Amino acid sequence: MQNKGLVKLFAVLFGLVSIYQLSFTFKANSIEDDAKAYSKGDSVKEAQYLDSLSTEKVFNLGVTDYTYGEVKDKAMNLGLDLKGGINVILQVSVKDILKGLANHTSEPAFNKALDDASELQKNSQNTYLEDFYIAFDKIKGDTKLASPDIFANRSLSDEITFDMTDDQVKPIISKKIDESITSAFEVLRKRIDEFGVTSPNIQRLGESGRILVELPGVKDVERAKKLLQSTAQLEFWDVYKGETLVPFIIQANNVLKEELAAKTETTEDVVAEEASESDSQIDDLLGEAVTDSTKVAENPLLDLIKGQGYQGGPIVAQFDIKDKQTVLDYLNRSDIRALLSVEQRYVKFAFGMPEKDSDVVGLYALIGNRENVPPMSGAVVTNATQQYDQLGKPAVSMQMNAKGAKVWEEMTGKAYSQQSQIAIVLDNVVYSAPGVTTGPIAGGNSEISGQFTLNEAVDLANVLRAGKLPASADIIQSEVVGPSLGQEAIDSGEISFVIALVLVLLWMLFYYGKAGGFADIAMALNILLIFGVLSGLGAVLTLPGIAGIVLTIGMSVDANVLIYERIREEISNGKGQREAIQDGFSNALSSILDANITTGLTALILFIFGTGPIKGFATTLLIGIVTSLFTAIFITRLLIDWYVGRGGNLDFSTGITKNLFRNINIEFLKKRKIAYIISGTLIVVSLGSLFTNGLDQGVDFVGGRNYQVRFSEAVSPSELMPALEGAFGSADAKTFGSAEQVKISTKYKVNETSAEVDEEIRKELYTALQSHLTGVSYEDFISDNQHKTVGLMKSYKVSPTIADDIKKESFWAVLGSLIVVFLYILFRFKKWQYSLGAVTAVFHDVIIVLGVFSLTYKFMPFNMEIDQSFIAAILTVIGYSLNDTVVVFDRIREYFHIHEGWSLSKVVNVSLSSTLSRTLNTSLTTLVVLLAIFAFGGDSIRGFMFALIVGVVVGTYSSLFIATPIMYDTLDASEKKRKLKESEVAA
Repeated sequence: MQNKGLVKLFAVLFGLVSIYQLSFTFKANSIEDDAKAYSKGDSVKEAQYLDSLSTEKVFNLGVTDYTYGEVKDKAMNLGLDLKGGINVILQVSVKDILKGLANHTSEPAFNKALDDASELQKNSQNTYLEDFYIAFDKIKGDTKLASPDIFANRSLSDEITFDMTDDQVKPIISKKIDESITSAFEVLRKRIDEFGVTSPNIQRLGESGRILVELPGVKDVERAKKLLQSTAQLEFWDVYKGETLVPFIIQANNVLKEELAAKTETTEDVVAEEASESDSQIDDLLGEAVTDSTKVAENPLLDLIKGQGYQGGPIVAQFDIKDKQTVLDYLNRSDIRALLSVEQRYVKFAFGMPEKDSDVVGLYALIGNRENVPPMSGAVVTNATQQYDQLGKPAVSMQMNAKGAKVWEEMTGKAYSQQSQIAIVLDNVVYSAPGVTTGPIAGGNSEISGQFTLNEAVDLANVLRAGKLPASADIIQSEVVGPSLGQEAIDSGEISFVIALVLVLLWMLFYYGKAGGFADIAMALNILLIFGVLSGLGAVLTLPGIAGIVLTIGMSVDANVLIYERIREEISNGKGQREAIQDGFSNALSSILDANITTGLTALILFIFGTGPIKGFATTLLIGIVTSLFTAIFITRLLIDWYVGRGGNLDFSTGITKNLFRNINIEFLKKRKIAYIISGTLIVVSLGSLFTNGLDQGVDFVGGRNYQVRFSEAVSPSELMPALEGAFGSADAKTFGSAEQVKISTKYKVNETSAEVDEEIRKELYTALQSHLTGVSYEDFISDNQHKTVGLMKSYKVSPTIADDIKKESFWAVLGSLIVVFLYILFRFKKWQYSLGAVTAVFHDVIIVLGVFSLTYKFMPFNMEIDQSFIAAILTVIGYSLNDTVVVFDRIREYFHIHEGWSLSKVVNVSLSSTLSRTLNTSLTTLVVLLAIFAFGGDSIRGFMFALIVGVVVGTYSSLFIATPIMYDTLDASEKKRKLKESEVAA
């Protein structure tokens, strides 16, 4: 092998970089373990501990050191199914936006088109706006979108005039809707940032108005759901000058001081007895703000102040971000608010936005009223754009409707005369508090200036526009996983990973001896590289992702098996060791590349069409394919050349396996008619079951809600059904994993997606199950306690609209993979018969896997629903089946050129026989891995693994008895036809 030095350099560099990336994960886990030990189950105390370390240097690598915040950012992110949390897809209501743009008109054709579009959406792949246009065009008559009663109204008069055609109006409306969805996206992003979730993910999904939000590790799921669904509240408030509230702050501090001093006296002795040496060391890390109880007792409020506002400004004081809630809790206590003067009794306290790279935030005192209603809401804003002020600094221009202009003139006049400010408040956060320097602002046009960056000005303009176009955001798909279930998934994933790894390592040693040991070393490096790349890319590790890595372990030996089998063939042909190694690596390369490319293509399609955990599975599979190619081709070769160069001898077998699969000459083609009969029977039975029995379609495909509930003792689903049917009318309950756990599905109120309906259904569920939940309150039933063992462990919701989309996307994913593979094989082998054989075998495998699921789902003791995970399994089966088939085709193509005198049937039979060792070896190692995951990998992926197990068995069979015979029969017929034509021409 040439360039050995370069390969060594790359191997060392990649290994070191992977170790560097993973070191942050190990350090973060270590710190979090310390936090758990310190908090003893108190989540608030645990969060305080970690917050205190966010800016502390905790990891020294010699060259540089890192804070906990930096370590956490670089650590591997765990997905929802491993960490617990919530994953939702929100649908921003384009219907509401259109109503807002039309000023909630009562125009009949417009409102009828809105309702018709809602109906079209149930079975449409179009966006809501596209369906609205279709519906409007059908019924509009002489009505135009630019009608004064629709979009040519006062609010949009600058952009839409009554003489415009519909085609001229549509781009403007599309732009307005996109701006509104962008605004909603920005509001959600800021809310999530404020929520303080580690490694959140928020992204727009195309142009449909859907927004994906993933919050792994979120502690309060209910609060998160409310945060995501509540309408953005844009408000304008008058503000007190900060210094006017200082006397109240001092009085409040004195009351709190007396109260805490009294508590300190009664509890001091108890606390002293319970304090341990380890707690003291950890308290030192937390800093004096947490540990110095004497200081807190002296001035519980004043000691939290980190800075003051300027004279005449709106800021009362500045506090640490982490102390915000504590300060608000203090100031909003009824006994503390009683200290306010009569004029200030309705004051509303709110914090502002922290400056960039700052840990302090200002406290504002808004001038409230008895109704707690702002003088002006964001609904009056008709438009807002980013621009520049007279000094060339970023600013925001804002326009209001007539009602808003009048109120704004009064507010700005008052602020100007009193030299005070007006606070712009979004979701109870003061976004900006500008002063008024030019007198009352008439006409509703004004400029907001401040210390904005360009991006901040653009964001503020987006936020102001969102006030004008409030749009509801319904959760149309959600998955909630409790943290205890996530920990169980981690434990089961680790067990399956270790067992599968050990089994494969031992098998390679057993079958190939010392050469198997070199393959094991390469595999260990492969695993290190996979985790290193995942960590470096910031990818999220999910339970299917772990399954993908474990599956990669089984499939990564395939390249080594191909190489070693070729080397054994070369040795048996009389070649010397060095020459056999050289030719073995060289001759196996084509098969290795073809097999991995076909698998990679299906994984790529899975990555494109998949979401959440399925995308995680595809990610690890794609990374694993690349790293396994590098380690198998280069690292294994490097180790073998090193050993042989030192005079070592490699047989690439052991005493037991030396003569296995040697000199095999099976007449596969003679058995193809029997195979056709067997396969035909299986396909007929499978299709018959699919048409009569059907499949157990999950909520991914039909819509509905799933609840995974765990009880304290074994429970029979049949015992639960009467109460569930009484509550929901239609429901289904199945044992899920252990006898104490049940999966409950219902389509009750499936078309209603509001948070209120979700809460109603959960309460109904609790009531229906209450007789089996002795001693468990509703709060305990839905809680997110990390050590929870009984109650609602996981929930999943899919609306019918998105279920229809998932079904169609799944169909196109499978069909797309078949088309792509057909074209690739056609490109590589230059004959359509090869493509036909491969695709026929894949189609055969998919039908049989579906048939097995249809025949057995009613009595299997694990979940066999057809969902997105099942589609991932089907695509993986396609890739695996093609992997086997392509290796055989490669050998046939090779023997065609080497043995020109052989008949076509002999070439095929010898090719199948010579690759049999590789086929069975790879299938066996992959099956061992899959069985390990199936047995130990957790309940949630057991059906997924079962589909892969069936697929591997059927795929191995089809590559031998379906793909190649189909190719042979069609190729043979075409050859005869070609010879016949030649003889006719000669005559």
